[in-house]
Amino acid sequence: MSYFSEDELRCKCGCGEYKFDDEALSKLNDIRRDFGRPLTVTSGYRCSKHPIEAKKAVSRKGNYTGSYGAHNEGKAVDLAVDRADALKLLKIALRHGVERIGVNQKGSSRFIHLDWSKDLPSPTIWSY
Repeated sequence: MSYFSEDELRCKCGCGEYKFDDEALSKLNDIRRDFGRPLTVTSGYRCSKHPIEAKKAVSRKGNYTGSYGAHNEGKAVDLAVDRADALKLLKIALRHGVERIGVNQKGSSRFIHLDWSKDLPSPTIWSY
């Protein structure tokens, strides 16, 4: 069973591409099942032209690096949660073996980033 539609996970830059990784989706569905209620996706797959991914591919000196993030691999998702729900999601994600986690719990756009990239440093956690 999938709790998430392709529309929720497709690139939101306007291209509409959907390349979310099947294994990552399976793990995300397991986390959602254990969470017990709907989770809002604020960002799923991002194509290389997505503004956030395009910035990652350019170094601070303006050189093209060709390196994108886990969203571009289709192996990352940002979920809109805050406060107690954020803590609950973190506990569940850790129980499911997520080893790359980003936390934004300030301001009005609070979310938790979960990703399953095997090409980026792991285990790690960061804040925005």
